[in-house]
Amino acid sequence: MSPLAGTQVGCMLPVKDMARARRFYEQQLALDPIGARPDGKFGYRCGGTEIWLLPRAEGTKAQHTALGFRVDNLERAIAELQRKDVRFADYDLPGLKTVNHIARMGAGKATWFEDTEGNFLCVHEDLD
Repeated sequence: MSPLAGTQVGCMLPVKDMARARRFYEQQLALDPIGARPDGKFGYRCGGTEIWLLPRAEGTKAQHTALGFRVDNLERAIAELQRKDVRFADYDLPGLKTVNHIARMGAGKATWFEDTEGNFLCVHEDLD
C-alpha cells in the first residue's frame, strides 16, 4: 500500500485578495474555517480535505479546474449556491455544452464557477 493512500489531502489555491477570498469561501460556499497559519495561508475543512488559500500577488493563471466538489444532487447544489450569489459558467464548445449550467459527460454531470480570485471550481454528480 502506498504511504499516501490513507492520508488527508490538501489543496492550495492562490489568492490575490485574502479578505475577498475568505468572504467568498465562508459566506457564499459556507466552508468550515480551520484558521490562519504563520506563513499567511488560511484553511478550510471540507469533508476529509483541507483547502488552503495561499496569498500570491499574481493570483492564478490556471485555465483548468482547480477544485471539484462531488455532491449527491447537482441541481439542488446549484440552487443553494445561486441563493448565495454564486454565478455559474455556461459553455457551448465542441465536446462541452451546458444546459441550465449543467454539462453531461460520461458517467456524470458537472457545473463550473470561478471564485473571486479566478480559480475555476467544479460541482459534479456521479450518475449510475
